[in-house]
Amino acid sequence: MKFKIMLGVVLTTTLLIAVANGMTLEEKIRDDSDLSQFYSLLERNPIALATLRYRPLTIFAPTNQAFQRFKGNTSVLYHISTVARTLDHLGSQVLADLDGNPPLYVTRKRVGKQDDIYINHALILRSRSNVQLQNKEGKKQVLHVIDDVLEPLTMKPTAPVEIYNPDAWQFLTHSESLEIGTHRVRSFRQRIIMNKKDKLYSEAGGHTFFVPVEEGFKPSPRPDLIDKKVIDGHVIPNKVIFTSSAAIEEPYYTLAFEDNLKVTVSFFTQHAGKETKTYVKSNTVIGDSKHSAGVVMAEIVKANIPVKNGVMHLIYRPLMVVDNSVKQFLEENEAGPFYKFYEAIVDHGGDFIDHINKLGEVTLFVPSNEAWENAEVKNVVSNKQKFREILNMHVVPQRITTNKIKSDIVHKIFQVPTLAGRRFLYFNAITNDNDNITVTVEGGGVNATLEIPDIAVTNGFVHIIDHVLGIPYATVQEKLATDPMLNATNLLGSRGFNAQLNDTQRRFTYFVPRDYAWNRLQIDYPSLHKKLFMRDFAYHARNVLERHLVIADRAFTMADLNKKNETIILPTQRDSLKIRVKEEDKGYYIYWNQKWIHVFRPDVECTNGIIHVIDTPLLEEADVTVAGVSTATTLTTTTISSALPFMTTLVFTLIARMCFM
Repeated sequence: MKFKIMLGVVLTTTLLIAVANGMTLEEKIRDDSDLSQFYSLLERNPIALATLRYRPLTIFAPTNQAFQRFKGNTSVLYHISTVARTLDHLGSQVLADLDGNPPLYVTRKRVGKQDDIYINHALILRSRSNVQLQNKEGKKQVLHVIDDVLEPLTMKPTAPVEIYNPDAWQFLTHSESLEIGTHRVRSFRQRIIMNKKDKLYSEAGGHTFFVPVEEGFKPSPRPDLIDKKVIDGHVIPNKVIFTSSAAIEEPYYTLAFEDNLKVTVSFFTQHAGKETKTYVKSNTVIGDSKHSAGVVMAEIVKANIPVKNGVMHLIYRPLMVVDNSVKQFLEENEAGPFYKFYEAIVDHGGDFIDHINKLGEVTLFVPSNEAWENAEVKNVVSNKQKFREILNMHVVPQRITTNKIKSDIVHKIFQVPTLAGRRFLYFNAITNDNDNITVTVEGGGVNATLEIPDIAVTNGFVHIIDHVLGIPYATVQEKLATDPMLNATNLLGSRGFNAQLNDTQRRFTYFVPRDYAWNRLQIDYPSLHKKLFMRDFAYHARNVLERHLVIADRAFTMADLNKKNETIILPTQRDSLKIRVKEEDKGYYIYWNQKWIHVFRPDVECTNGIIHVIDTPLLEEADVTVAGVSTATTLTTTTISSALPFMTTLVFTLIARMCFM
C-alpha cells in the first residue's frame, strides 16, 4: 500500500511539473523513449498532428515492445479519440478518429482489488496512464499507454467498394474486400442466408461472433449440419469478448441457450512449441435429436476483428457439429493442443488409431502436449510393446462423460475397464471452494486431471488430461499425498511414518485402506477410529500402518501374490504379514485374520514400489490400548448383531469401559 501511495505521489508530481512547465501531450510523447515508434507514426500523419495540436483527445499509445511484436497493419488515427477520457470515465466504448469512426471497445476485468482495463485486445498500463495535459489551445488531452498495437479492420487496396466501420453482416458480405489474410468465409455466409439469419449479424449493440473459415467445411456433409440453432450457437449476445480479456474456461451463454437446447462457449489456450494458440469450445450441455450433447473445439485462426456491432473471431471449424470419428478427430487436430500424442501414436503406436476407431463405443483419454515432457514418459515411448500397453490404458470401450462419472461416484461406482487387460481407470470428483467440480482419473499409479472434458465424436468422447497414464512419476509418499482417495491413510501416517516412503533406494508394497474404508470404520467403531487418529495415539497408528507396509528387495503385484490359495508370508516393518490371495469377478481379494478383504485398486505403480488400495484396514484387537485395556475387539466384516452371543457381551462390556475413560 505504501508503495502504491508513493508511486501515486511520484506520478502526480511529475504531472504537476509537466503542467507547470507548460509541457504539451505531444512533447510528453516525444520525450518518452519507450513511445518513439508511436511518435514516428504521429509525425508522418498530418491529420493526427493537427488533432493533437488543436483538439481535445484521448490517445492510446503502444510501447515500442508492442510494435516489435506487431505484424499487421495499423493507423495512428485508430489510437486517437477526439474526446478526453480518464480511466474512470471510459465507458463501454469510445469512437476512434479513423474514417467511419469505428468504436474502440473497453473491457474491465477484475483482478485482485482493481480492474484491468482493456481497449479492444490491448491492456492499458495503469502506472503509465491517466496523464492529463493541455495543448497550446488549452484543450484537455489524456494519454493511456497500452501493451499492444490496435489493428483496425481495413479494405484491401484493390477493393471494388469502399467499406468503413462495417457491422458483422457487412463484414461477411464483403469479406473478400477486407484485409483478413487468406481466410474465406463464403460457406458459412451461404448457410446464414439459407437459414435467414442475416439480420442477426446486423443487429445493433455489442456481440461476439464466431465464424468458421472455408477449410472447416470439409468433409462435404458438414455444411448440411449448419442449421439455425448451430448458427445461434456461434453468437454470444450483448458481450464483446476479445481473447486477451476473456475469462479462460468460463462458459458464456450463446443465442442457442434456451429451454430445450443449451449451448455455451468458452475460451482456452494451449502451448504448441514456442507458440501459444487460443481455442474456443462449444459445450452442448443439453442436446436434442439434431444436436449431440458434448464439446466441440476449434482453433481461433484470426482473432479480435473489431466491427461496428462487436468483435469477430475466425475459427477453424464450425462449433456444435459432431461429425468426426475418433480417428478423424485426431487427424484434424494433428497440430492442435495434443499434437505430441498424435505424433507418438503415429511413430510408435502401430495400428492403434485404426483399432480404436473400429470400436462401437469408445472414450479416449488424450494427454496434453505438456504431459509428454516428463523424462519417464520419453523413455517408455521407445519401447513399443510397453507403449502399446500404455496407450490401451487410455481407452475405455464405452461412452464415459463427466456427468456419468459424477453420478457413478455418488453411487460408489468408481472404476471402468480399459483395453489394457485387467487395468482399470478410477475416477474422483473434487469440489473446490468456489463449488466448481474437477474430475480426476487414475490409471497405473498416475492421477490426472481432465483439463478439457467431454469432447464429442460420433462414436464416443475424448477427454484431454494433464498426465500420461500408466507411467509413474511419483514415489509412494508423493502418491499418498496427491491421491484424493487416500487422504485418511496419508493423514494417519503424517506423524513420522510417511517420510520413509520417499526413499528411492527401497522397494515398498503398501496395502493402503482407502478413505471409504476408514469412514466405514468410523461408523462401526467410532471410539476406535477417534483414538487412532488422535495425536496422542501416534505410536499406535504407526504400529497399525507398519503391518500394511511390506519392505523387500522388490515390489509385489497382485499377480505375483496370487499363488492359488497358498499362504504367503511377507516381511513387514511389524513382524510379518500372512495372507492368501484369490482372483474373483475380475478383481482380487486377500485373506487375512479370518476375513476376505477386497482389493479395490490393485497395482498402483510408483517409482519406488506398488500400492494396493484395500476396502478394510488390517486391524487387530490389541492395536489401540489405554492403560492395558483394549479399546477394540477383533474387527470383522460382520455386524455386532450377527456375532456370537458371547462376542456381543464382550463388545458391549468394552464399550462401557471406554465411556468411563
